[in-house]
Amino acid sequence: MSFGSKILDYKDELLQDLNELIKIESVSVEGHEKCAEALNWMLNKAQSFGLITKNIDNKAGHAELGSEGKLCATLTHLDVVPASSSWDSNPFELTRKDGRLLGRGVADDKGAALVTLYCLRILKESGIEGKNTLRAIFGTDEEVGMTDVAAYFAKEAMPDMSFTPDADYGICRAEKGILQLELTCERGNAAVLTEFKGGNAVNAVADTAYAVINCSESDDHQLMRLADAKEGEFEFMYTPDGMMIKSKGKAAHACEPYKGHNAILELIDLLASNFSLSSLGNLCSFLSTHIRLESDGTSLGMKMRDSQSGALTVCASTIEINESKERATLDIRYPVTFGGKELIKRVKKAADLENVEVNVLSHSKPLYLDDSRPVIGILKSAYEEITGEEPEMYSTGGGTYARKLGGNGVAFGPVFKGDTSNLHTDNEGLDEENFMKHAQICLEAMYRMYIAE
Repeated sequence: MSFGSKILDYKDELLQDLNELIKIESVSVEGHEKCAEALNWMLNKAQSFGLITKNIDNKAGHAELGSEGKLCATLTHLDVVPASSSWDSNPFELTRKDGRLLGRGVADDKGAALVTLYCLRILKESGIEGKNTLRAIFGTDEEVGMTDVAAYFAKEAMPDMSFTPDADYGICRAEKGILQLELTCERGNAAVLTEFKGGNAVNAVADTAYAVINCSESDDHQLMRLADAKEGEFEFMYTPDGMMIKSKGKAAHACEPYKGHNAILELIDLLASNFSLSSLGNLCSFLSTHIRLESDGTSLGMKMRDSQSGALTVCASTIEINESKERATLDIRYPVTFGGKELIKRVKKAADLENVEVNVLSHSKPLYLDDSRPVIGILKSAYEEITGEEPEMYSTGGGTYARKLGGNGVAFGPVFKGDTSNLHTDNEGLDEENFMKHAQICLEAMYRMYIAE
């Protein structure tokens, strides 16, 4: 019997605690108070297990076992993205339904975070004498910039080997660069638009958007006819400020924008089919001309791919146009063999044509580890021990904490191929059996790091 299987004896208690953790609405875009509450809940739970803990400025912290040898670690986050009103269950409560565990954070990343804490508990209660120091590190703003780990590693040592269970199985050895940009311009010639708003997160495809337009009755009727021929889903209603058009799309993570339908771009496409771009304003003109309905950067002159990490993607994430400003955001994921500075130049060149300014909100450089690294060997053996199969080596456009681990860590689990986790969308969750399989793999991996020479 594998050591990892010991966690099955803790399943009921683990799920009870997961429910309590999910109830803390630690949505990082809404402020830090609840995120700090989730961190303190986790550290208090660790103390109840007899583990040593440390809190770094309420931004990050760890639970620890052992005090010698190499520093080995897991890194997870306790903040989550917002939840819409379209869930089939309460997003901030663990729901068990049809063999699945549902709730905001089950897959990203509270479920995996709590598993790492239980792994430390089991190692301690089993009396394992480790050769190394083993930490479970918890952050609180992974979804909004990862400043938490910067604060943590400013005061704590970088692990010698580590992994973050915040992606898919098998082993993610490559992560694309992530470039998040802000597009702005002064409120100018958008004569048709009274208001335009869509999207709520830079790292997600906008699933809703609306515009209020000032136009003639014949334009209203023409737009309705054009909407019938478009792929987007639109709703029209009259308001005191003009015709309101609501656009409904499909959310997706910005690392895979092609899996969603962008409500912002669909609405701009509809408006541009009837009005001149100059009457829609500079920002809409830029998006209509240089982003279009694409997600591969073709109209920006940035379509590219490499063998290590795949193709570049572009996501128009948010937009806000009102009487005083025009603002939008882009999320670009680029291949590991390409440079982000060159991409910024290309976007600015296109934006200059529309008198739009470009500011860099954040830039995370790519990550790539080869198979010879010791941590990859440990993770491979742990996966094979539990599943009987060799893990796939893959790349992602997602931005995990792995790129913050100094080149000494990779992303590893918790989502298995074929399991629909609904990251950043409605009804986030995992297959219950798969969740416990991940728990076994995680315990086996942490055990092997703890005792490694």
